[in-house]
Amino acid sequence: MSNMQNTNLFIRRLKMYGYLSGEAEKELEAKIQTISKKKGSCIIKEGQLVPSFFIIEKGIIRSYYQKEGQEITIWFGYEGHNFASIESYFNNKPSRETIQCLENCEFQYITGKDLDELYQKHNDINTIGRKIIEEYCVMLNERNYSFQSQSAEDRYKNLIKNEAEVIKRVPLGYIASYLGISPETLSRVRRK
Repeated sequence: MSNMQNTNLFIRRLKMYGYLSGEAEKELEAKIQTISKKKGSCIIKEGQLVPSFFIIEKGIIRSYYQKEGQEITIWFGYEGHNFASIESYFNNKPSRETIQCLENCEFQYITGKDLDELYQKHNDINTIGRKIIEEYCVMLNERNYSFQSQSAEDRYKNLIKNEAEVIKRVPLGYIASYLGISPETLSRVRRK
């Protein structure tokens, strides 16, 4: 796939959030970079400072952190999803999470520095950035709500309903961790 097609995917994704002027699009396109990672490798490791905004072109990833020697899965992402290390991107601090490729992956990204410059220059890019943050806040709120008020079975049903790609492409151990249950409990829930 040519770089032009890659870049267009990034632009198309941003346009889902709002209007993007021709001038803003052209300047944004010039700043977009691409990277490929092999299955099992990490795009961001805990302790790294990676203040960039990514969009997944190909593959599926998971984010996790370490707690008492165990990996706790926080979220999954796949084609078309955007992500960043929140600590790195917003606070210029090392990442608390590791983001690992569960398949061979391809990403487009822009550095936080480049994006900040475009925010200052183009109100339409700034507005899109705000809408992406609003979407993230809603997703985080939904996740908190599900853990506080739903059973493991309900969380699993919601995952099937809203994230069918995850169920098809992610090992069950990672899904159990994401749902906050043991693999044995997940097996029981799946049998119901």
